[in-house]
Amino acid sequence: MKRHKTVEEFLEGLETYQEEVTRLREILQSTPLEEEVKWGAPAYTHRGKIVVGIGAFKNHFALWFHQGALLKDEAGHLMNAGEGKTKALRQWRLESAKDIKVRAIKAYVKEAMALVDDGKEIKPTRNRPIDVPEELAAALKKKAADRRAFDALSPGKRRDYANYIAEAKRAETKIKRIEKILPMIRAGGGLHDKYRNC
Repeated sequence: MKRHKTVEEFLEGLETYQEEVTRLREILQSTPLEEEVKWGAPAYTHRGKIVVGIGAFKNHFALWFHQGALLKDEAGHLMNAGEGKTKALRQWRLESAKDIKVRAIKAYVKEAMALVDDGKEIKPTRNRPIDVPEELAAALKKKAADRRAFDALSPGKRRDYANYIAEAKRAETKIKRIEKILPMIRAGGGLHDKYRNC
């Protein structure tokens, strides 16, 4: 997927929800937040910290609150789109223009900015050990080049691959998944690279 350098480029590249995402942008531009591009998508910062980002997908468009887990969310708009994987990030999914509630969005933004002002944040856990399932370890032992390619990956990419195999319940599924990921590992890519700029 293309990494956009400007918000305009991002908007022009949208296949769905272009008008709705443009409306979200207008709302966020009307706040004190600074507009930037992070990871190829619009991001809005306060005092150098990312507060909220915008994304568009096949069936919905969304606001991403980077410290959303700390927001009160009394209206229940926020969800953890990466259950078990993300600690702080929360997504507000919208499906049509009528779902855009300006006053509510601005209230969430105001609360998120206050978190930055107060120095409150959930920090990522660093240097967690990577538990490589025995099936993956055995597959990597067969070829030294595969093991070297795996070891050369970032810890996050290694963890994603290990979790992907560990999450499979059946032995047949684990084997199929290993066959699928070995070429990706050899290429130096991550399991989720195709979603990087979604």
